[in-house]
Amino acid sequence: MLGGLLGSDNRRERRERARQQRRQGTQAPLSQIEFPGIMGWMQRNGRILFIIGIMFMILSVGAGAFASNLNTNEPDPTPVPTDTPAPTDTAEATPTEDVINRQYSAEPEMSLEDGIDYQAVIRLEKGGEIKIDLLEDESPVHVNNFVFLAKNHFYDGLTFHRVLPGFVAQAGDPTGGGAGGPGYFLTSESNTVDFERGALAMAKSSRGVSGSQFFITTGPTPHLNGEFTVFGWVTEGMGVVDGITPRDPDQRDQPRGDVIAGIDIIEAEKPEAESTPGATGTAEPSATATGAATASATPTPTGTPNQ
Repeated sequence: MLGGLLGSDNRRERRERARQQRRQGTQAPLSQIEFPGIMGWMQRNGRILFIIGIMFMILSVGAGAFASNLNTNEPDPTPVPTDTPAPTDTAEATPTEDVINRQYSAEPEMSLEDGIDYQAVIRLEKGGEIKIDLLEDESPVHVNNFVFLAKNHFYDGLTFHRVLPGFVAQAGDPTGGGAGGPGYFLTSESNTVDFERGALAMAKSSRGVSGSQFFITTGPTPHLNGEFTVFGWVTEGMGVVDGITPRDPDQRDQPRGDVIAGIDIIEAEKPEAESTPGATGTAEPSATATGAATASATPTPTGTPNQ
């Protein structure tokens, strides 16, 4: 208590001397000026505060280095595999038209079997069937090609894109415009079978025989003899052929062509005593070509069903 009073008296004396010196024009050294309150306490204990600060800095740096050393000594965490959800039975792929191959590099290899009679049934999406007897003996190359494409669903979903009443009903173009094909041209072959109503033949372009486009004649077409090759006859459903929606792809504002739902191939053994009427066909290899047809056909009742 006595020390506090003496210390207080000493401070008053120092302040008083400082005021007297200022009045006399002399300034006391900064070390002799005592600040009031907490500033004065810090002034009196500056050395202690400096030492404490240095110790705090040393401890901070040491703690950081120690923690860093601990982290480097710890092993890397081992990845934990997670369970992969098993596929469910609800996500099944839905077949679409995209799975049908409509482009090939060459015409198919011969796969017709000896002693087998081949027939085709064209089913229309709107209803109705067209049954065709294929002439595998007179035109084996064209029949083999038609059977191959039909079995591979090439014609499924395609349309009768050119239908001129009294002349032809033409189909088999993947593009629907009259200039498309499967990516190849057929080997040309000929026979002596004449065109009549209900004949089945392949279309042509300036580059060769179309690989996929076919037509059915709906009227007398003797001018096609020698230019095109008959490889089948309609045996049932000619009324269905006559009922196919007329359209000319070269004209504007045409209705949508009737859609082929599919073409089924029927194979049956031939009777042993069966004889093939008409002359047999011969192939002409010189007319082979590959690629897609580019020439657009413009058939008329007096013209030709070109691709």
